[in-house]
Amino acid sequence: MNNLTANHGAFITRITLGIILLAHGALKIFVFTIPGTVGFFGSLGLPALVAYLTIFGEVFGGAALILGIYPRFIALLSLPILLGATWAHLGNGWLFSNEGGGWEFPVLLAVLSIVVAVQGAGSFAIKSVPVIDRLIPKTLKD
Repeated sequence: MNNLTANHGAFITRITLGIILLAHGALKIFVFTIPGTVGFFGSLGLPALVAYLTIFGEVFGGAALILGIYPRFIALLSLPILLGATWAHLGNGWLFSNEGGGWEFPVLLAVLSIVVAVQGAGSFAIKSVPVIDRLIPKTLKD
């Protein structure tokens, strides 16, 4: 496999994860509503802060991945959200088509976040923002 093919594959993986995260964040805002999302997280025994951080992480993390801004770093930061989603769906069985959604899809997204963290941005990425560049560890820059 040549470098161009690998770069495009990493790009497709990054964009896919970014779109799904952004869509789930938007779903929590516009469909379930923020108070509804906070209530659902509360029913799981989680504090409201976790719901707000999840919405923030999905919306801004998804957008950052789509743009290719610090994708390794953002992918690692999204991992706790995706592992939390896996935990929330564990009792519903494997298949996501089960009532309440199973854990197959959240696990896939967690694996995708690990792949993006390993592969990096791929093609068509902004990669960094000079104003915050010094705050990001060198190993997480792409």
